[in-house]
Amino acid sequence: MNIKTLIGLGVIALLVFIGIGKYNTLVEQEQSVEQSWAQVENQYQRRADLVPNLVNTVKGAADFEQETLTEVTEARSKASSIQISADDLNNPQKIQQFQQAQQQLSGALSRMLLTVEKYPELKANQNFRDLQVQLEGTENRIATERQRFNEAVQTYNTTVQRFPNNVFAGLFGFDQKAYFEADEGTQEVPEVNF
Repeated sequence: MNIKTLIGLGVIALLVFIGIGKYNTLVEQEQSVEQSWAQVENQYQRRADLVPNLVNTVKGAADFEQETLTEVTEARSKASSIQISADDLNNPQKIQQFQQAQQQLSGALSRMLLTVEKYPELKANQNFRDLQVQLEGTENRIATERQRFNEAVQTYNTTVQRFPNNVFAGLFGFDQKAYFEADEGTQEVPEVNF
């Protein structure tokens, strides 16, 4: 073997080892993104599981607005029907569709909780108060898990875009992931009138 052949084999071996390292890093970070997304879904499921108990407790108030309860139930059903697979994390439209369904449920729950203000006996009900506290805690958990998901996506996307990772990412089919974005209009300060 001549020196050129040895150098060529050495370069090839070096590229293979670098490629293996880059591939393993991408796999690890992609798994982190998927695990973070699973936690987001877990918290949304927790909220969805609380809704029937909350609705049943509110139904106990004899003259509570049926339309509000129906809206919450329908929004929960729609939010629960939209599932995101690991492959969908590359698709911003799928993430947006999921997010919109969750927004509708959040809005329906907010309207229901505002309507409860008219029912002092319901506000005094311990079951309702406990469920309201659990729901509030779940909303905080959702925000935390969405933040963690976005951090995992940022780490992954940065790795995918950096050179020479972008070469290996393209070779092995690792695409950027979509972020979970803030709801439209949330950057505006709400107007409060007393």
